[in-house]
Amino acid sequence: MSSATSTRERPGTVPPPAAPQSAPKRRMLARKGLAPALLLVPAAAILIVVIGWPLVQLVIVSFQQYGRAQVFGQPAPFIGFGNYVRVLGDPQFWQVLVRSFLFCIVNVVVTMSLGTLIALLMTRLNKFFRTLISVGLLLAWAMPALTAVIVWGWLFDTQFGVVNYVLTQVTGINFIGHSWLINPISFFAVAAIIIVWQSVPFVAFTIYAGLTQVPDEVLEAAQLDGAGAVQRFRLVIFPYLKSIFVVVTILQIIWDLRVFTQVFALQGIGGIREQTSTLGVYIYQTSLGTGDYGAGGAIAVIMVIIMMAISIFYVRQVIKEEEL
Repeated sequence: MSSATSTRERPGTVPPPAAPQSAPKRRMLARKGLAPALLLVPAAAILIVVIGWPLVQLVIVSFQQYGRAQVFGQPAPFIGFGNYVRVLGDPQFWQVLVRSFLFCIVNVVVTMSLGTLIALLMTRLNKFFRTLISVGLLLAWAMPALTAVIVWGWLFDTQFGVVNYVLTQVTGINFIGHSWLINPISFFAVAAIIIVWQSVPFVAFTIYAGLTQVPDEVLEAAQLDGAGAVQRFRLVIFPYLKSIFVVVTILQIIWDLRVFTQVFALQGIGGIREQTSTLGVYIYQTSLGTGDYGAGGAIAVIMVIIMMAISIFYVRQVIKEEEL
């Protein structure tokens, strides 16, 4: 047998074990694995200080009888789940919770629908009009919430509002002097207009960015097969952008569920607080309005739990989409 044949590995033989790595090489690999964790330490420390510590304090206050006297230094008695029992047994809390969820659902549905339509429209426009719409969306998105409430509040003003004037001229019915904020339904309609107006740009830009990644040849093939615009969106575009729609929808639910500025500012202009409060405003009114910080903390913790449940669902959906 030749030397070349004898050096070959015979079938069934076990290959020789790999040579052990040297100590310097093992230390270098360990340092490489530790480097990402070390880079995350500053960000994690900031999150713990900025988010973690206030959250811990909130939970502690929710288990205490914390009122105005405790703000000025008196010890806060520990009452366990007393605040939670009191809050969950209050019919007003459940009214506010249901009202907040209904208001959130309306805002999310309208925002997602308008944002998707604008994104689809932007794919059909030329560069000039697409830029013009983008600038308008950015201006609406960049406007502070309180400024937006002031502007829209002026448009719906009782005596000098543009909306009342236009409706009077168009319909022939005298709307001058009509208040849109006294009635809870019209109050939330005005609030929804403000919130949707500022939320649509984020949805439109996000979905438009996804639409640019849908292959043109797939859309052309669907059109040649006789699929209409609605069918192309339902059978081609939506499956491609499903993960984007899931992420944007859940983010909108979280943002609209904890809305505060728009509702609180409109109540200051003319709304009835008892009939128009949402969760964020209700927490503020319970804590600072009545001085019952313990009950306010309990409501805030319940709200945090709801947000965490939605966030966990969001993370699971993202992970599921990545695995697919």
